[in-house]
Amino acid sequence: MRKGDCNGADAGPALFFASCPAFLFLEVVNPVVVTIGKQIMEGITLQDKVKMVSLAIVILTVLLFVLSGCAKQQATAPPAPAVAGQILLASTIGPIDAGIVAALEESFEKKTGIRVRHVGAGTGAALEMAKSGNFDVVMVHAKDLEEKFVADGYGTKRIDLMYNDFVIVGPESDPAQIKGLKTPAEALKKIMDTKSLFISRGDNSGTDVAEKAQWKAAGLKPAGDWYHVYEKGSEGNVKTLKYTDEQNAYTIIDRATYLTVKDQVKLKVLVEKDEALLNYISLIPVNAQKFPEVKDELAQQFIDFCTSIEGQTIIRDFGKDKYGEPLFFPNSTEGKNLPK
Repeated sequence: MRKGDCNGADAGPALFFASCPAFLFLEVVNPVVVTIGKQIMEGITLQDKVKMVSLAIVILTVLLFVLSGCAKQQATAPPAPAVAGQILLASTIGPIDAGIVAALEESFEKKTGIRVRHVGAGTGAALEMAKSGNFDVVMVHAKDLEEKFVADGYGTKRIDLMYNDFVIVGPESDPAQIKGLKTPAEALKKIMDTKSLFISRGDNSGTDVAEKAQWKAAGLKPAGDWYHVYEKGSEGNVKTLKYTDEQNAYTIIDRATYLTVKDQVKLKVLVEKDEALLNYISLIPVNAQKFPEVKDELAQQFIDFCTSIEGQTIIRDFGKDKYGEPLFFPNSTEGKNLPK
């Protein structure tokens, strides 16, 4: 059995005994009662002994009644929903924090009975975890890392799932004066020229890879006290964004993260909606030929659901009611044809 596999076998009688108060009473209290009873019975009259035996009979009758109730409750309790199978997903942290991963998992399980459990990590770490063969599918957002994962034989192919975009956020006072600039390259150059504090995740996550790509595209190499790598960046975008807010600094973050915590921070979106800031999220099945224990058929069912009209509609509508705009946009072949 792989690490993390657990389908919750029926505990049977053990569950009944562990959950019944009367049995717990007998197991814990009975030895003490017997010991004390022997000591007491040695020093009392026959008449008193008869009274005590009668009282004991009453107590036992009550206990039997309680036990009967426990048994009846156990017998009539509705059975747990059947689980048709279980797969493990290694996922980038952003979609987990936003809630879309749970929304897809729950809808898929309701439809198929197949349970999806996930572990969150930055894209680089998620792909490394999947190289162990302990996961069936990955959800990530760094094209170069994804292509290498597939080329090295760990995954079978990249499958378009959804996208959103990155934004450059910073303090409302905007010391680098980047608000309203059209491209991230212009904004990053002004941040660097003014040596305004910039926070980087620095953890080879999808967000970190995207940030470094923006510096590279601008022909810049950030370095110095103003460019700070957050030591807890691997814990995700939410924590990084909150830290950036505490430091009154700039950073690049995905829009979904910003929308979900914008009421908790003072930072503002200053540069956005450039094509270079698009953030594509993919699914990759782990290669069952390399890892025979991978549940490739169940994983493919999950992928088919997520990329279907049903799954893509969930993605399209997710977050609209709460945030006034979607957090993600459908990007599978079928999803691209959905009405907005």
